[in-house]
Amino acid sequence: MNNNIKLNENTYWIGKVDDRDVPFHRLVLTKGTTYNSYLLKTKKPTVIDTVDISFGREYVENLKTLIDPMEIEYIVINHSEPDHSGGLGSLAAQAKNATIVCTEPAEYELKEMYKLHKRNFLIVKDGDKLDIGGKTLRFFETPYLHTEETMITYCEEDKILYPCDIFSTHIANYDYFNDLAKEDIDEDFSVYYSLIMHPHRTYVQKMINKIKDMDIDIIAPSHGYILREDAKKYINMYDMLSRNTDLSKKALILYSTMTSNTKKIAGKIKEYLENLDIATDIMDTSKVSKEEAIEAIKDADAIFLGSSTRYGDMIGNIEDTLKELKNIDLEGKVGVAFGSYGWSGESIEIIQDYLKATNMKVLSTSDLIKSTGRIDIEFPIRVRFSLNNEQEEKRVERSIEYVSSILLNNK
Repeated sequence: MNNNIKLNENTYWIGKVDDRDVPFHRLVLTKGTTYNSYLLKTKKPTVIDTVDISFGREYVENLKTLIDPMEIEYIVINHSEPDHSGGLGSLAAQAKNATIVCTEPAEYELKEMYKLHKRNFLIVKDGDKLDIGGKTLRFFETPYLHTEETMITYCEEDKILYPCDIFSTHIANYDYFNDLAKEDIDEDFSVYYSLIMHPHRTYVQKMINKIKDMDIDIIAPSHGYILREDAKKYINMYDMLSRNTDLSKKALILYSTMTSNTKKIAGKIKEYLENLDIATDIMDTSKVSKEEAIEAIKDADAIFLGSSTRYGDMIGNIEDTLKELKNIDLEGKVGVAFGSYGWSGESIEIIQDYLKATNMKVLSTSDLIKSTGRIDIEFPIRVRFSLNNEQEEKRVERSIEYVSSILLNNK
């Protein structure tokens, strides 16, 4: 580790360059990566993020050449994934007086991961400020970029944004800053966005809205190059890459219902889809013919099929339509099963089985976890009885936002 890398007079890069072929999210980073951590040597010395867990001990030993860990007053953790927070266990053992700063969801994770149940935590929310002795940090929650607990940190006096995974590149380099790079980094920047951030594109837009009025001179992310030249350019790239560029997509919601609970879910799905610029038709199978339903399916880009559950089975005539799906070419379409239930909800799983027998892309929790790491979304969409609280509605809304990320501006 090189401890002479300065962002300004009293802000240091204290990270680790990992120039191996790095296993990462079932990929191999053939260009390696960097784990960027930062030390602000103010009157209340503060560390922002750490390094991968593999390098925790080395990280702390190098940090000691700059500061006695006992002097550190705050450790800011923007994201609890071990490639960012991994050095926290080693650092906290040495920085015994430090308060750990994070979001509420991160507190539980960090305590469990690093056995920090007896440590002092400062939980921050959107817009909260922290005086670290001559500098002011502001915090903004950026959930699902790319996990629920993520936040970004902005130093007002330095005009430096510490955005964690956002605006990163996976490149092992000893140039550190984009203006010193020996080659154009734009392609690596875009590839990182596509692989890590694009599945969460609706949340990228929410993040852009939070930072658009900030005066940002430097973007200091958790991986790859520190962007001290033309930081605005990279913000604009994220803005452009995450915008809806295909407004011609259509969705169809086809359902059968018993007590109107599934009908209400279908209505919410339609509302969320239309808010995301996806034209949506909705059909009750008891009111349309099988032929009408099939023609609508052929015309849609995303098909939501739902049913209530009665005695472990679907209700109404929706199965007549489902039986026809295997005889239709549905390649390129997205399929989602949904429904309400009171006990175990077998009908929703039966619909999922019918969808899997086709050649469409069928969304499932298992595939979602493996491709994005998200555990806050469920496919099929299952609602017990009815959408009767804000938390359940938010869960369904997040699922629909994910579907939109596949349909709109899909790469």
